[in-house]
Amino acid sequence: MPHPILLYDGVCGLCNRFVQFILRRDRNAIFRFASLQSPVAALILTRHGVNPTDLDTVYVVINQELPDEYLLSRSDAVLFVLKQLGGVWRPAASILQLLPKVLRDPAYNTVARHRYRIFGRSDVCTLPRDADHTRFLDQ
Repeated sequence: MPHPILLYDGVCGLCNRFVQFILRRDRNAIFRFASLQSPVAALILTRHGVNPTDLDTVYVVINQELPDEYLLSRSDAVLFVLKQLGGVWRPAASILQLLPKVLRDPAYNTVARHRYRIFGRSDVCTLPRDADHTRFLDQ
């Protein structure tokens, strides 16, 4: 099974913190990463009919380049990540998943809409540490 790929806004402070959060807790190196600004992300999103210039969400690509490849977005993507990390994050995700998607995604969208103002924005994507370099597909 291919590694799930997290597609994230590479210049968003919140998104970069989320990636660092995952790297610190992903003991089995399950996840791979690509910024939404990368050609890798553009190719994947285009394949799914998603506008690759829309940077307002995070995606997880499951089964990349297999016939059953699919995307999770917004709160579904975040909950998938938390479940894969295990530990206390799995039950936390299960509890959050009890909230209907029609409530979770608007909350996600509100944070996404204000993320640059609250968490900052950088002019370039954050570079990974040497130990994590191979997990980033757009390097």
